[in-house]
Amino acid sequence: MGISTQPAQASSENTAEVVRDLLQSQRNELQETKGRTQEHLDALALRLGQLQSHILRIDALGERLAKIGKLDAAEFNFEEEPARGGIEEGELAQSVSLSELVSDMEQLQLVISDREHKLDLMEGLLRDNLLNAELLPAGRPVEKGWISSRYGYRNDPFTGKKAFHHGVDVAGKKNSHVVAVASGIVTWAGEKSGFGKLVEITHSDGYVTRYGHNSNILVKVGDLVTQGKPIALMGSSGRSTGPHVHFEIARNGKTLNPAKYLRAKR
Repeated sequence: MGISTQPAQASSENTAEVVRDLLQSQRNELQETKGRTQEHLDALALRLGQLQSHILRIDALGERLAKIGKLDAAEFNFEEEPARGGIEEGELAQSVSLSELVSDMEQLQLVISDREHKLDLMEGLLRDNLLNAELLPAGRPVEKGWISSRYGYRNDPFTGKKAFHHGVDVAGKKNSHVVAVASGIVTWAGEKSGFGKLVEITHSDGYVTRYGHNSNILVKVGDLVTQGKPIALMGSSGRSTGPHVHFEIARNGKTLNPAKYLRAKR
């Protein structure tokens, strides 16, 4: 009687099937792992892109702040990577794990967001401070010249009688530039009795400045002028003995001694 081989064949087939199932299961698991890894990589790539965008914005903010603050462009060059270094660690060095990398990126995102907010606030404050400084009278109304008559009581150059002088006279070369001492709106540009060709500029906080005896006016009523912009050419129009600008500062309708404003830096 021969020995049956069916049980042995069945056992072999079952083993092969188990191995195939195991291999397929491992393939499926490997595929799922690869899929999850790819999802993590895609998420990291997306986050990296977001971080890069925020850093580009911070660089742009930094460049603007450096210009506003008149900082050294070579020292604050945002196109160059900051210099770094360190000793070689050799075998002690360890690769960063995925979880550590994700955690570091999360922390970096928080730091970047905080810096962005603070830089935005700083830019706003700098611009406000600069704008406020430009709106207040400061400096001389000429590029070159000298004070020929001061504020206060003096002997009138035509009558010799004592009279109050509501501004200062700054003498200079005929047709040299007369400039605005603060940013503002032109509210008078034309002839006015005694002043000849007069420019009046209204500024913030109740300030008004006046520039008289010009030979030619370069602005018109309604113009927005910035601090330091030429508004007229020096002349001797009106009640005048020679080329100069009669310069007045008033606040809330009352004239002020321009001396401290003339000494102030723009």
